[in-house]
Amino acid sequence: MKQKNLLKITELRHELHMYPELSMQETETAARLRKFLEDNTGFQVVDRGNWFYAVRKGKDAKSKIAFRADMDALPITEDHSLRYHSKNAGVSHKCGHDGHCAALCGLALELDGIDTEADIYLIFQPGEETGSGALICRELIRQEGIAQIYAFHNLGGYPEGSIVYRSGLTQPASEGLRICFEGKTSHASAPEEGRNPSCAVARVILKAEELTRDQSDGMFLCTITGVSVGTGDFGISPGSGELSMTLRAKKENRMKEVEEQIIRFAQEEATRCRLQTSCSIHDYFPETRNNDQCLETVITAAANLGMNVIPMESLWRASEDFGWYLKECPGAIIYIGSGENYPPLHSEGYDFNDRILATAVDLFATIAAKRPQRSFIPLRQTTPEVVCSPEFTKESQYER
Repeated sequence: MKQKNLLKITELRHELHMYPELSMQETETAARLRKFLEDNTGFQVVDRGNWFYAVRKGKDAKSKIAFRADMDALPITEDHSLRYHSKNAGVSHKCGHDGHCAALCGLALELDGIDTEADIYLIFQPGEETGSGALICRELIRQEGIAQIYAFHNLGGYPEGSIVYRSGLTQPASEGLRICFEGKTSHASAPEEGRNPSCAVARVILKAEELTRDQSDGMFLCTITGVSVGTGDFGISPGSGELSMTLRAKKENRMKEVEEQIIRFAQEEATRCRLQTSCSIHDYFPETRNNDQCLETVITAAANLGMNVIPMESLWRASEDFGWYLKECPGAIIYIGSGENYPPLHSEGYDFNDRILATAVDLFATIAAKRPQRSFIPLRQTTPEVVCSPEFTKESQYER
């Protein structure tokens, strides 16, 4: 990567870091990125409201490759130890999405003035942390007939600058399930006069734990993320309760089956205890499965660049909305090592490692220079139905 371009995107990354925005609120972030691309590259920038993409034409109008970056930050407070620390209270880039955006801008800089066979699309999406951004942006894959799509994520625990990959399923499906019970409040000395949901909440927790013991169909996790019943006042028997959990599985259909069983049990408990119940699904993420041919393209490019290529033995349990794109066309997401002892993602001490920016740009630039194989057939898979009976809502609660 040209040194002048690396300096530009490093400065851009620090600027993005100072002004982080939460999922689906990335207005200023998108504006900064659009301006950078318009001022510094020949890419055509197309504004799509709460997201945008940049495109440049290649020699073959039938060949189209996309690269994805996510723009959102997290609701985590950052201290002032960094020179470019967050200026937005309670929000910070603790997942490295500022680095993803800077890397794609670096790719645009490197490709500027260079002929490529394929049309190159750079997708800057909102809301990755909640699974809702790619769900919107994947329409571009259909509209433009994009043949392949690529992305990367920074990841600690691996040597700095290494290219880490996993064949097939690389990140699992997940969803947040919230169950609410409504009964009747009473005096603690006369609980029979009210309808306390505590026992129902407790039994649902035990049932969820029982249902997820079966690992015969691969990894399945149920993580209780919140329990709320009453205020703790010793004179009051509470009349409402709420339970939140994250379900995580290798297969989406298995996850939905267990979700339905938990909901059915909760409804039975509500009936038995004379309670009203409702439920809602939050932050739905599909499975993320790499395409073998696209992954081979990445591995070959990395090897030709002399990069350290490392296979990932076990899938990364965190969910990733890149899977929505892979339902539309072949693609691959890989991971770039931040360092073996690097601070973990989503922690207060995390900051994207600027030294891996050039790694990402060089890798993507090498892939962009190749013609997509015509044998690839867009998958055109349908979105799995996300339902929750008796009441369904979809919200963003950072429960991934």
